Amino acid sequence: MINRSAEKRERQNQVRKMRNRATKSTMRTAIKKFDAAVVAGDKETAAKALALSLKLLDSTAGKGVIHHNTANRKKSRLQSRFNKMTNQAAV
Repeated sequence: MINRSAEKRERQNQVRKMRNRATKSTMRTAIKKFDAAVVAGDKETAAKALALSLKLLDSTAGKGVIHHNTANRKKSRLQSRFNKMTNQAAV
C-alpha cells in the first residue's frame, strides 16, 4: 500500500506534468507560426511571431520546463533565420 505522502507527490507530479506540457506546446506553436511566416516571406508577421517566440522561450526556460541553454540556442537560431530573411529581402 502506498503511503499518503507518496499519493500526494503523485498528484503534484501529474499537475506539474500537465502544466509543463501546456507551456511547451504553446512555445512550439509560436515557433511553428514563425517558421510559417518565414517560409511565406511575410516580414511583418515573422517579426511579431519572432517576438512572441522569444518571449515564450524565456518564460519556458524561467519556469524550468526547458534548460536555459536550450532556450538560448533556439532563440539564436530563430533570430538568425529572421536576419537572413530580412537581408535577402533587402538585396
